[in-house]
Amino acid sequence: MTAKILAVDDDKTLLRFLREYLESEGFEALTADRGASALRLFYEQRPDLVVLDVMMPGMDGWEVCARIRELADTPIIFLTAKTTEADKLRGFRLGVDDYVTKPFSLAELGARLRAVLARTQPRGGEQPSLYRAGGLAVDMRRREVHLDGQELELTNTEFRLLAALARRAGEAVAQEELGREVWGESSRRGGSALRRYVWLLRQKIEADPNRPTRLLTVRGFGYRLESPTSHPQSPIPDLQ
Repeated sequence: MTAKILAVDDDKTLLRFLREYLESEGFEALTADRGASALRLFYEQRPDLVVLDVMMPGMDGWEVCARIRELADTPIIFLTAKTTEADKLRGFRLGVDDYVTKPFSLAELGARLRAVLARTQPRGGEQPSLYRAGGLAVDMRRREVHLDGQELELTNTEFRLLAALARRAGEAVAQEELGREVWGESSRRGGSALRRYVWLLRQKIEADPNRPTRLLTVRGFGYRLESPTSHPQSPIPDLQ
C-alpha cells in the first residue's frame, strides 16, 4: 500500500519541490503551508508520516507536533535549521522520530523517510499477517485490531507493539528487542516507556488489565502474547 506523507513548510517553493519529489518516489503527497491547515489535513487524511518544518509563522512546528501527539503516534520528521543539542532533545521529548537539517538534499530526505517507515510499518515477507486468539484478531496488513467482533482504536505505537508480539505469538520477546522494533535502533526510550505502552495496550485488550491473560509479563525478560492455539489458565504474574 502506498504510504501517505504530509509535508508542512511555509516555503511554498520548497513545498512544491517536496510534493513533486514524493510523488515521483511513489508516495501519496499532502502539503500544507501553515500549522492550522496541517492539523486539519492530519485529522482528515491520517497520513502515515509527517515531514514538519519547525520555524513557521503563527503555529510553529513545536506546537503542531504536540497537537499531533495528543491524537496519534504517527512518525514525524522535523525539517530545521536549528541543530543544537537542546533543540534536538526538545524534539525527541515531544516524540519526533528524526531530524533533517536545512539545507538538505531530497535524496537524504527520501532515505530518512524510508528508514522511519521501515521501522514503523508492518513488515512483509514470510511473517504472519493475521493473528487470532480468544476473540482478539490482529490484521497486520490492514492495520486493524478487533476484540470480540468490535474494532479497537489503537495508536500507532500501541499497534506496533501488539503487531511485534503477534508475529511471535507464544514466544517470550525481550524488552530490548521490542523497544528496537517499536521505536528503532537509535531511540533513547527505555523500559519505562515500554511498560507504559504495555499498560495502555492492556486497557484495551484485556478483560481485567490487572490480571492479564493475553499480554503476559515474562519476569526479568520481556513479554509474551497468548499463542493462537492455546489459552493459558494460569498466566505469569504481572510484576512490572
